[in-house]
Amino acid sequence: MSHFMKSLVILSAIGVVYGLLSTPSVAQVSNQELLDNQKAVLEELRDLRYRFDVLEKAIDDVMWHKVVGDVAYIDKLFLAGPPPRGFETATTLHGKNPVKFWTYVFIPKDVDPSKKYPLLVFPHGGVHGDFNTYYTHIIRELMAQQYIVVAPEYRGSTGYGKGLHQRIDYGGLENDDVHESMLLMLQNYDIVDQRRVGLIGWSHGGMISLMNAFEHPNDYRAVFAGVPVSDLIARMGYKRPAYEMDWFAADHHIGQAVHENIDEYRRRSPVYHAHKLETPLLIHTNTIDEDVHVLEVQNLINTLKAHNKDFEYRIYEDIPGGHSFDRMDHRAGRDIRFEIYRFLAKHLNPPRPFRNVKEMEEAAYRFTR
Repeated sequence: MSHFMKSLVILSAIGVVYGLLSTPSVAQVSNQELLDNQKAVLEELRDLRYRFDVLEKAIDDVMWHKVVGDVAYIDKLFLAGPPPRGFETATTLHGKNPVKFWTYVFIPKDVDPSKKYPLLVFPHGGVHGDFNTYYTHIIRELMAQQYIVVAPEYRGSTGYGKGLHQRIDYGGLENDDVHESMLLMLQNYDIVDQRRVGLIGWSHGGMISLMNAFEHPNDYRAVFAGVPVSDLIARMGYKRPAYEMDWFAADHHIGQAVHENIDEYRRRSPVYHAHKLETPLLIHTNTIDEDVHVLEVQNLINTLKAHNKDFEYRIYEDIPGGHSFDRMDHRAGRDIRFEIYRFLAKHLNPPRPFRNVKEMEEAAYRFTR
């Protein structure tokens, strides 16, 4: 949450507490009633964050048009994925119905409607993350090469209220949401070439990209996974306890810690599906990644090798930026990003692939010759 939003929450809390304390009847209620009232107020304040998330998302949606609207047609489509986990035992329609979510679509403004173009499926990263203007320069770079981009706000994404937020299914049905967004593009956009569909993602988005490539090898022609979450079992071992208990073992999510249901965490981890790889793959990791430890990604790399899979990878040494090293706009990050585009171009054949880093920089920063 931004500093502005946090300030609003604090001010709201002060107002609510002041209102409670200034009520004449406070002295007349029991301690238990005061505790109950306090609990109710705190719960309302926690829920208030979801309202602020929606506001932040609306602001960022406007910003998308400002930062890439000169080079891209931008749309936001509403679609449905599978029902939520546990729908088999649900007693209400709400529990059995498909989960509805949004997806962004970016189309280069200079496309020829009579031609077909490659599609990149671009799931965002983060536990409860979202696709926001953090990705501005990457989208500009992709538009310059004439890729069409679909960026799904799969279940669990932030900015759409408490309901979608708590539908999170990390490593599970979110993968199906992303695949549905790809199918939506094939069904609704004649300019998309179904023979040139790729996946690109970092961190959690890299994990989703891997899982989609593993499960749907005939649908994708290339996949790039940057610093991908690869092994949830190992990850829970080196993360702080609250990471597991608050995000994964929560009642609205898996509901069990890794030691209570190791098979469930294994099912959600790319490393245990590596034997399915058939799609051309490039993996990047960084020895000073502070989020997805390099050893987690090396475990995936070693497993792919053990299965005699043909793929490409780079383990970068101490590149500035840590977890976001090839998304940062420093010289090393841009050089590495150019190499990602060269890999994708080899398999997806975009109409205008970058010939050098200078062309990429001109596309990203609105440079005029």
